[in-house]
Amino acid sequence: MGPRLLVHTRTTGYRHDSIPAAVACLRTLGGFEIDHGEDPAALTAPLEPYAAVVFLSTSGEVLTPAGRERLAGYVEAGGGFVGVHAAACTEYEWPYYGELLGARFTRHPQFQPGRALIEDHDHPATRHLPPAWDFTDEWYDFDTNPRDTVRVLLTADESSYEGGGMGADHPLAWCREQGAGRVFYTALGHASEAYDDPDFRAHLKGGITWAARA
Repeated sequence: MGPRLLVHTRTTGYRHDSIPAAVACLRTLGGFEIDHGEDPAALTAPLEPYAAVVFLSTSGEVLTPAGRERLAGYVEAGGGFVGVHAAACTEYEWPYYGELLGARFTRHPQFQPGRALIEDHDHPATRHLPPAWDFTDEWYDFDTNPRDTVRVLLTADESSYEGGGMGADHPLAWCREQGAGRVFYTALGHASEAYDDPDFRAHLKGGITWAARA
């Protein structure tokens, strides 16, 4: 019996076709028990049974006021939170969520091959990766560079693709502490194919394991 995760995939904005593949990926990573759903009422129930809450390509406003209060209290008290890809396109009307995640999505160029540079090899989300990791994704830009408030794990090499908008220092995955809790975010994971990629699966598993203190 591994750590129990609450995986939330509700969307009120853009909905990714990759969500079913992403949920299936988490179920087959090994080591976790998965409770998956899209009912916002799940976030108003006690969250203490979960080692981490995972927002998996959520979008728009997905929580009720009671759910916001419950999630914030859970993380501040030591719970884990994981955001994957479009989790950065979520809860724009809730200022705390932007602080929790570290940055918010603004735009992306076309889906294309590019390169991520591993900045921190001492984290379980990145220790398996080569120094330069070739991947295909949307290469999200953010409203702010979160470096001052997060531990940056990998950055986007904007010279490796077209349309990057953040410049030479472009964090793409990071972790941070919020109160007594742990937060991990990765901007990667747009396409269904990503969730079959062994390196990306290990990246996800490492980030979740860290956030959940597993």
